[in-house]
Amino acid sequence: MREVMGGSERGMESKPRDIRERSIAYAVRAIRLYRALEGRRDGAARVVGKQFLRSATSIGANIQEAQSAESRADFIHKYGIAQKEAKESLYWLQLIRESELLPKERLTDISRETEELYAVITAIIVNAKRKAAAQRTNSGVDTPG
Repeated sequence: MREVMGGSERGMESKPRDIRERSIAYAVRAIRLYRALEGRRDGAARVVGKQFLRSATSIGANIQEAQSAESRADFIHKYGIAQKEAKESLYWLQLIRESELLPKERLTDISRETEELYAVITAIIVNAKRKAAAQRTNSGVDTPG
């Protein structure tokens, strides 16, 4: 169940096409952002940074786990968790921005990447659900209604 993003050929600044590669690159950026927050020696920055780091790195962990899913439903479930973690990461980034723990400019790119990851994960879930529904319909196991 390899999930790859569409798009044009990779250029100098293009993002990895494979969602697993992209989530690893995102987690590395999250670690760097956490280190910037930790370096501030501010208790609030450290706590919020840890919360962001947990949710941001969990995105890729759940995507990776989905690759070994026992069923399509399990695959969808793992991606659903990754989707929720992406949404939570957006919350922490907004809190970091609004509380001015880091300059807004430092958060622009990672916030955009988080939104893009959320959108890609959502599309993967929708496609997997569509395939599951089509499979049920084709096998005659459609629910009445």
